Amino acid sequence: MSKDYTATAKEIIKLVGASNVESLTHCQTRLRFVVKDRKQIDDKQIEKIDGVKGVFFGSGQYQVIIGTGVVNDVYDAIDRLGEVNTIYGKDDAAGDTSTPDNDNKTVVQRIMAMLSGIFIPIIPVIAATGLFLGLQSAFTNAQVLKLFGATPADIPANINTVISVLTGTVFAFLPALIVWSTFRYFKGTPIVGIVIGLMLVSPSLPNAYAVAGGSAKAIMLFGAIPVIGSQGSVLTALVAGFLGSKLEIYFHKHVPNVLDQIITPFLTMLVTFGIMILGVGPIVHWIEGGMVAGVEGLINLPYGIGGFLVGAAYPLMVLIGIHQMMIAIETSLLAATHLNPLITLEAMYGFANLGVALAMFLRAKSKKAKATFIGAFSSQLFGVSEPTLFGLLIRYNFKPLIVTVVTSGLGAAVLSLLHVAANSYGLAVIPSYLMYIYNARDLIIYALVSVVTVAVAFVATNMFAIPKEILIADEPEKKAATADVRDDTLYAPVAGETVALSTVNDPVFSSGMMGQGVAIKPTEGKINVYAPQDGAMTVVADTGHAYGLTSKEGIEVLVHIGIDTVSLNGQGFSTAVSVGQDVHQGDLLGTFDTAAIEAAKLDDTVMVIVTNGQTMQVEPVAEQPVAAGDAIIAVQQVMEAAPAEA
Repeated sequence: MSKDYTATAKEIIKLVGASNVESLTHCQTRLRFVVKDRKQIDDKQIEKIDGVKGVFFGSGQYQVIIGTGVVNDVYDAIDRLGEVNTIYGKDDAAGDTSTPDNDNKTVVQRIMAMLSGIFIPIIPVIAATGLFLGLQSAFTNAQVLKLFGATPADIPANINTVISVLTGTVFAFLPALIVWSTFRYFKGTPIVGIVIGLMLVSPSLPNAYAVAGGSAKAIMLFGAIPVIGSQGSVLTALVAGFLGSKLEIYFHKHVPNVLDQIITPFLTMLVTFGIMILGVGPIVHWIEGGMVAGVEGLINLPYGIGGFLVGAAYPLMVLIGIHQMMIAIETSLLAATHLNPLITLEAMYGFANLGVALAMFLRAKSKKAKATFIGAFSSQLFGVSEPTLFGLLIRYNFKPLIVTVVTSGLGAAVLSLLHVAANSYGLAVIPSYLMYIYNARDLIIYALVSVVTVAVAFVATNMFAIPKEILIADEPEKKAATADVRDDTLYAPVAGETVALSTVNDPVFSSGMMGQGVAIKPTEGKINVYAPQDGAMTVVADTGHAYGLTSKEGIEVLVHIGIDTVSLNGQGFSTAVSVGQDVHQGDLLGTFDTAAIEAAKLDDTVMVIVTNGQTMQVEPVAEQPVAAGDAIIAVQQVMEAAPAEA
């Protein structure tokens, strides 16, 4: 007999406010409220409700995280109360089945999603280039070579040539990479994009840096229009990628099919390149130069004021989700100057978080709170801030967030005063030190300031921001008299590239609120979803985007396809099983089409999560890529034999 969740439903509606709710939907893990006034909701009180794992505001919705299986029962209980407008699975009078996930996205949110989608794929190569530059500076430094009785002049020319290839290729062809990624984001043909990008930096055109330095002159087209390469121009590449991808889509629709394969790429490349060199490129480059100068001016404001503003603002930008735009600015700075002072200032956010999380961990008496804080601290060491942000900073009356904001700003102010700059981006906290090995002075200063930032945040948290509730010890639990350890394995439900769950673009999953597991970036096309274990189906979403099963060993597994894909209302999805059905590992659960998810500009990452793993050791074991049926998670669970009195 299922549990009655009427009391839980009443508590949630009372705290959210029935008159405050415009509509309510749910997916497989959370209730999704569209509310009139988010500020009137007390997050702390809702999190105290039995069964609530956490809260989160995003995509225009107030989301109450409940968990698989239970969320359906809580939603049904709310529906029975009849106090709010529940719209799950219903069409309105006009037949529009769209949800607030798409309808309520602001222009800023769309821009952030675009910048993230374009720049994140190229971050690894820029970070790697920064490491190459750092190693080059470290090993070709005159003082280092002196230890071996050599000088920079002793390095053979061919060695220098090889080093220049490693350190210079990405920046030389950066516009081509950006145009490629922009085409990819806007559903153009990536290979057409990369060719257009290569045209913009063709050796046949005068190099932009050489023209700026006076060692070369622009080509005067028709005697009046100056034509130069677009080396270092990020904004030019973005405009070219956007324009070219839209032109390609237009030509695909209007060019006869028999000619499409040749004429469409021909017209796309010709028209895009023509527009860019006929004045648009230089104008955009000039605008970008002004933006870079403005950012540099802010950073270099006297007395460290600019550094403090950037360092203090960055945690708030992460909180509201607009920090992705900084990637574009950082890329422009790197392209123009080969240095990135902006990431240096932003990085203090991560170190401040470390100090806050460490203080909370050491002071907490609650074992549950300690586990949350040490998890947040460990993730933050490698730059994953969502567990700290959502599980700590905004959970306890915002005092920890205030500590992070102030200490991050102070650390950034010192670094701006001392003109410290990275030579890359994409690395945070512990890995971030690699961005400064190119310069011993900057590395030493950055290391000292980062450690002091951790210490200041630690002390400030102890003095002002320790919440009283974590100082209360948990009630003693009954222990098992005997126990045996059982090892189990979960298998990949789809084929693709495995990624850490902590990196997915949804804080509810990345923070571990739903449990631990693995994410898989699936291959493109129509994908079959297979059972990751033997067991009974407990969840089969009507929309086909999520499946839950309980294995014969009692492991509760959630397979969640994509992020916010509930908004598709089943478009592109099909199911082959039903709730209560017994399945074997490898049985077909359903299918989904990545094209439908991409067309809606949603993320198609598949999450495989053990939702009852609090007493289990859940360890990812997969190497990427994986085929469907490959082992991806090892689960070690302790099976209690007989309870004993505490």
